[in-house]
Amino acid sequence: MGRLLPLLLLLACVAHPAVAQTLKVGISPDYPPLAFMDQGQMVGIEPDNVKAVSNMINRQMKIVSMPFDQLIPALKQGEIDIIMSGLSITDERSKEVLFTNSYMEIGQMAILHRDKVGSFSQPWAIYQEGVRIGVEPGTTGDTFAREQLGNAEILYFENPMAAFNGLRNNEIDLYVHDAPTSWQLARAGSADDLISLYHPLTDEFLAWAVRPGDEALVQTLNTALRTMKANGTLRYILNRWIPVTVEVR
Repeated sequence: MGRLLPLLLLLACVAHPAVAQTLKVGISPDYPPLAFMDQGQMVGIEPDNVKAVSNMINRQMKIVSMPFDQLIPALKQGEIDIIMSGLSITDERSKEVLFTNSYMEIGQMAILHRDKVGSFSQPWAIYQEGVRIGVEPGTTGDTFAREQLGNAEILYFENPMAAFNGLRNNEIDLYVHDAPTSWQLARAGSADDLISLYHPLTDEFLAWAVRPGDEALVQTLNTALRTMKANGTLRYILNRWIPVTVEVR
C-alpha cells in the first residue's frame, strides 16, 4: 500500500493535468467598451466575459494585458491560451487561430467631427475621391479602407484616441473603426464634438480565439457561451456597456 498511494496520486495528476492550470487570456485594453482601463482597473465587455466564463467552467482565468497586434503572436507562441479582445472573425485570421462561435455581430462605422456632418450625410459620400480616411493598422477597418475605398487617402492611427485628435485637428475627414467605438461615443460625454454615422459599412462577427488544434478548449468555451446566451448572462453584460441594441448570435 505504501507504494500504491504515491502511484495513485501520480496517475490522478496525469489524468487531470488541466484541473489546476490557470488559463491565460490575452486582452488589449484600448478598445472601449470592449476593454479599457478605468482608475487602474481593466473593465468592459471582455473582462466581464472572462469572469462569467471562469465561473461557468470552474477554472481560473488570468488576464494578460498586451497591445492588440501582439495577441495572435502571443497565442501562437504559448504565452496566452485564449484571446478575448473584440476580435473579428476573418478568413486571414482563421488561418492562424481557431475561433469560437460568435458572441456578437458588429460592423465598421465611420466617425467624424460634427462640423462635417453635412458633407457626409449620404451613405455614398464616404466613397468620394480624396476623402481622408483614418484607420488603425491591422484591423478590419484597415482592410475595408484598402479594399473598398480605393479613391481615399488612408492615414494610420495607433488607437481611437489618436484618431479622434486627428478628426479634431482636421487631419482626416472620417475615422473607420469597429461599431463598439461608435457606441462608446454615445456614453462618453468628453467626445460630444464627434459623432458616428451609425451606418454599418461591413458585417462582422466577434469571437474568442485559441490555438489551432485546441479543439477541447474551443468546445469548452462554446459550451460556456451557449449557456451565457441561454440564461441571459451575455445580454446582461452587453446591456451594461452598450447604450444601443446589438445582435447576439
